Amino acid sequence: MAPDAAARPTRAELRLAAREQSRTQSRGAARAATRTALLRVALPSVAALGVAAAAAVTVQGEADQQRAQAAGRVPQSAVEDAPDTAAAQAAAAQALAAGAPAQASRGDARRPLAGAQPTEAPAPAPQPTAEPVGPKVAMPVARHGLGELFGEAGTRWANRHTGIDFPVDGGSEVYAVTDGTIRTQWNPFYGYMTILKMPDGTEAWYCHLRAYKVRKGPVKQGDVIAFVGSSGNSTGPHLHFEIRPQGSGPIDPLPWFLANGLDPR
Repeated sequence: MAPDAAARPTRAELRLAAREQSRTQSRGAARAATRTALLRVALPSVAALGVAAAAAVTVQGEADQQRAQAAGRVPQSAVEDAPDTAAAQAAAAQALAAGAPAQASRGDARRPLAGAQPTEAPAPAPQPTAEPVGPKVAMPVARHGLGELFGEAGTRWANRHTGIDFPVDGGSEVYAVTDGTIRTQWNPFYGYMTILKMPDGTEAWYCHLRAYKVRKGPVKQGDVIAFVGSSGNSTGPHLHFEIRPQGSGPIDPLPWFLANGLDPR
């Protein structure tokens, strides 16, 4: 006779088995979470205990040193110069390994901030030097030295000498004493003449010339305008020079030169 077929579990038995399996899984997950939380709390506690132990060792060492110093067994200099204990150094290393924040050293405390450094005042900018101011007028010839002066009497003049004479060689260059405008003319007494009219209307007369270089038109101070000669009422090569302000007769050219910063003597 064939054996009986295995009895199948009922629905109630299946539900009971499923609840037991769910309870077993829940208890396992709770145990795992508890172990993880204990590990997280325990690790920082170890670092904190290490720091506390180092502090206790340091305090105990300082107390022992104070008692020994009070008893006269340890000199004050030895206490001040004593190095840190090995226990304190080990505790500090453990604290750094556990992630404790680094403390500022004494050297860092003494180092001044970059922004607190005194800044030097900037060097003053060099001042532009004023260029030297030249004389307001130029010499009518290159060589200094005077012959006949203004106002002198003589047989060669109808009244008195109306200018100053520069005794220079014939053919010497004659220069414009200021900027102005040139015109030329002939006079039986002055010979070949060049008249320079200045911006203020004053005229400079150059007399007894040999030849002209500029017959008319504008010129600049120092331009060559003519050449020394002995034309007209003259006894030899020289430049007769006169100054005539606008609307006036001739005046002494020497004070005029001196007033303009030039001494032709």
